[in-house]
Amino acid sequence: MTEMIRVLIADDHPIVRQGLRTFLEVQGDIEVVGEAGDGSEAVALAASLDPDVLLLDLKMPSLDGLGALEELAAKDLKVRAIILTSVTERGDVAPAMRAGAAGFLYKDVDPVALVRAIRAVHGGQVLLAAEAADAMLDSPQATPPATPILLTEREREVLTLIAGGRSNREIARELLVAEKTVKTHVSNVLMKLGVQDRTQAALYAVRNGLA
Repeated sequence: MTEMIRVLIADDHPIVRQGLRTFLEVQGDIEVVGEAGDGSEAVALAASLDPDVLLLDLKMPSLDGLGALEELAAKDLKVRAIILTSVTERGDVAPAMRAGAAGFLYKDVDPVALVRAIRAVHGGQVLLAAEAADAMLDSPQATPPATPILLTEREREVLTLIAGGRSNREIARELLVAEKTVKTHVSNVLMKLGVQDRTQAALYAVRNGLA
């Protein structure tokens, strides 16, 4: 039996929420468990409904998408959030990803691609629209140092797997090592690259042909 992906939709436009619900609910493996009209409601519903994936608009009243991401992190809510926005400001991408978003898409995304993105993010991957990925690569935090970075062969393997969206547990299985060992490698990779999180490490790997 196919595992259902529980999705929460947060957008201040009812017609957008209804359109997303109508399309997603015809998918055999997606269940829309709730709708929120602003960021505060999204956080409250994420706590009570325990969704797997949150489709989160950036610009909303009361509490915007970025604020909602920060509250989700503060409350240690594990929902995987995909920013779904009509705003194309390049400066919005990096703060959202650093705040914990697992994906960043625009509302002109092809519906079939949106479903693939929900499934991918639910599976542990980080997914960005091409324009959003370019914006992340252009951000100061994602710019690699001018001097070469010396990673061990095993650290390069770990970085490549991070870029493929693998979790620590999956990397441990792939490399036949303990999960604790993987955590050490990941910490070393982040430190050597001078980045704050796995998303930025994955973007570094993409930029430098490691993924």
